[in-house]
Amino acid sequence: MQGLRAAVAGKEILRGVDLRVRSGEVHAVMGPNGSGKSTLAHVIMGRPGYEVLAGSITLDGVDLLALAPWQRAAAGLFSAMQYPTEVPGVALADMLEEALVAVGRGGGDVAGRMRREAERIGFDERFLSRPLNVDLSGGEKKRNETLQLGVLQPSIAILDEVDSGLDIDALRLVARRVEAETEERGLGVLAITHYRRLLKELRPDVVHVLSRGRIVARGGAELADELETTGYAGYAESDGAGPNRERPDGDGPMNGNAR
Repeated sequence: MQGLRAAVAGKEILRGVDLRVRSGEVHAVMGPNGSGKSTLAHVIMGRPGYEVLAGSITLDGVDLLALAPWQRAAAGLFSAMQYPTEVPGVALADMLEEALVAVGRGGGDVAGRMRREAERIGFDERFLSRPLNVDLSGGEKKRNETLQLGVLQPSIAILDEVDSGLDIDALRLVARRVEAETEERGLGVLAITHYRRLLKELRPDVVHVLSRGRIVARGGAELADELETTGYAGYAESDGAGPNRERPDGDGPMNGNAR
């Protein structure tokens, strides 16, 4: 994405975000509350109520801003939401089957793939027959989102606080499953998180600090270590003037193929 500006209810939240995620890369977005992290995820996926004021978001050359949310998903985006929605009456298997059919990948053994994914992340198989996310705990919903990612095999995954609600063992399983997707298939990951604990397992190539709607610093995994010690206070007050450890290739559109 380049120069992304977006508003909610007339208030500008994102004020010029440049970010590029390549295949196989993990990018972490960290920052204080209210900095625009979840807004960034919602705008990328096309959630209603968010107005794009300027900038572009592309995936493999496709203009995502011109597409409806379901079309963005079909193009290769996947969003693991901070608060996964319960959908009574819709079976998980039916949802996954329809999603695969929509992109021309239906007809496989979806039930078998679900069971294999469940085993990899320690997700109780009895939950597989339930309506989507219904009567699941917060941590179980996050595992369910990870299971869906494994079955659907997107190009880019946006993980909005996937670590929230997970205990240490569950976090390790979920993070390692996502990490495996980056290594096995070249999945690109944009992980939004407050805490370094996720990044101990899901190793970031780049850490971005988002403050007041702008990326004010970029660095490697060591930047997350620094934030664990110092917090965000210096960045929250800088309004874009804080330290900016840019990688030469840090800006540009999302790209699911470039390595």
